[in-house]
Amino acid sequence: MTGRLAAVNLGVVTEAEWAGDASGRSGIDKRPVDGPVSIRFDGVAGDFIGERAHHGGPDQAVYAYAEEDAGWWATELGRALRPGAFGENLTTYAVDVTGAVVGERWAVGSALLQVTKPRTPCTTFAGFWGVPDLIKRFTVRAAPGAYLRVLREGEAGAGDPVEVVDRPAHGVTIGEVFRATTLEPALLPRLLDVPELPEPLRDKIRRRLGAARS
Repeated sequence: MTGRLAAVNLGVVTEAEWAGDASGRSGIDKRPVDGPVSIRFDGVAGDFIGERAHHGGPDQAVYAYAEEDAGWWATELGRALRPGAFGENLTTYAVDVTGAVVGERWAVGSALLQVTKPRTPCTTFAGFWGVPDLIKRFTVRAAPGAYLRVLREGEAGAGDPVEVVDRPAHGVTIGEVFRATTLEPALLPRLLDVPELPEPLRDKIRRRLGAARS
């Protein structure tokens, strides 16, 4: 499967009461940039990340959201949503982000990325959009976008192809992981068969399953 990058977006420093960082600063406001951008093991060069306790790191180095899913939200809210409005680094086109299999690898420009886990909506996201019930609505919609780790550093820019070059056989998708960890816990046992999931998330799943059995 091959799609393309509609935009590459970098976060700017935003100071607001709703910002999750203790300093009151957030990098959720990401804006499209011209030309290729370096994608490094620790994230996209020039991107600002405010609350590093919950954002960034190797397993969340890059965040991708589909232009098609953004279009659904634009209709739902009755307002335009520019690339980066979801806090995403990569806005994709013709890429099934929700249906991406955890562990699948994307060739993006000269970089190689691996799908790791879905995004979890937070109060910072709701505050940024000014939609108080966004967490509930985003959860029900279940099109969360995907975090990616960087397997090979490189450069990428708007218009570059996004090619799925490898897909694990287990078949567990970003959408399934999101539903399992939110509204459909009956799906949780299946996630333990996904070695590519970040270990902190696997530990959380084991604890939840253990609590359910006790």
